[in-house]
Amino acid sequence: MLKGRGPVQALGAMSGTSLDGVDAAVIVTDGERIHEFGPSAYRPYSPTDRMILRAGLGLWPGEPGVAAATEVVDETHMAALEGFPAEIVGFHGQTLAHEPEGRGTHQAGDGQALADFLGIPVIWDFRSADVRLGGQGAPLAPFYHFALARWLEAKEPLAFLNLGGVGNLTWIDPRLPKPESDGALLAFDTGPANAPVDDLLWSRRGQARDENGALAREGTVREDLLDRFLSDSYFLRIPPKSLDRGAFPALAGSVAELPDADAAATLTACAAASVVAGLDHCPVPPERLLVTGGGRHNATLMEMIAAGTGIPVAPVEEVGIDGDMLEAQAFAHLAVRVIRGLPTSAPGTTGVAAAVGGGVLSRPEARPASLSTG
Repeated sequence: MLKGRGPVQALGAMSGTSLDGVDAAVIVTDGERIHEFGPSAYRPYSPTDRMILRAGLGLWPGEPGVAAATEVVDETHMAALEGFPAEIVGFHGQTLAHEPEGRGTHQAGDGQALADFLGIPVIWDFRSADVRLGGQGAPLAPFYHFALARWLEAKEPLAFLNLGGVGNLTWIDPRLPKPESDGALLAFDTGPANAPVDDLLWSRRGQARDENGALAREGTVREDLLDRFLSDSYFLRIPPKSLDRGAFPALAGSVAELPDADAAATLTACAAASVVAGLDHCPVPPERLLVTGGGRHNATLMEMIAAGTGIPVAPVEEVGIDGDMLEAQAFAHLAVRVIRGLPTSAPGTTGVAAAVGGGVLSRPEARPASLSTG
């Protein structure tokens, strides 16, 4: 089945920059069209796991702390993915460091160990080939967003907005034939999304997030700090462009002296303003903004984005898509594309020189083989 062109039952796994846990989802896809959505599950990281992963942020292979983080990633994924019906797995791993114009990109996790445990092929290390060829290595979900737009039978340009630890936007013209077609996609990281607020709540209150944006709603936005944040040159850079979770390191310090509610309100406003600024880069305004990621549950953030853009903003559930599992589904879809030699990124999504498909294929009890097509 994998060697043909028919639909494949693929399992995808995603552990995002919010460090909350592992999403696992099955889809049936031929790598171009979505045929069916399958079962899904979520396995949270324990508080101890999150502490280990936080300690690993910014680290590169071989540095102290990486082995412990990798062990957490591997064990949690093995537990999360066991028992799913699937012919292939797309395993993203946990991003610890991302410097596409510097040292590269680093996702903790051992795809070979996962393949041996599950007994089926695993595609992993999706980003490195793109970075080697001059791309940003992110975001990678846009090719799946294109497939979703086709599944929705969209007729006009629309956009998907993922509000995870970092925000990223995919503008799509579904009238073009393929995701790698010139002008079909424009994708880029908009700016920080949930990560600064999550970190604030964790450090001050020991809470994982600002539930539903309730604390931010009580506070007052410091407009001077918002203006300072928006003066960063990143927002003027022409996309594609990407960010690490640790980008904008001065942001946390800027609200350090504020009361909790004002700090949360200001950081939430920064996330919303990043999206508003990002939409200025789109070729034409999208007809609607479909939101995925944990940030779609933050009513205050969603209201700020709607007020700033003037575009209909809705969680993806309103069009029948599971927003909790979209990124896991994306890596299932990408795994099938990789195994079939189809590109997974293009100049419009990551800034890579030409459309490229890359990853590492690990078969059970076999040595991994690098796959790269340009």
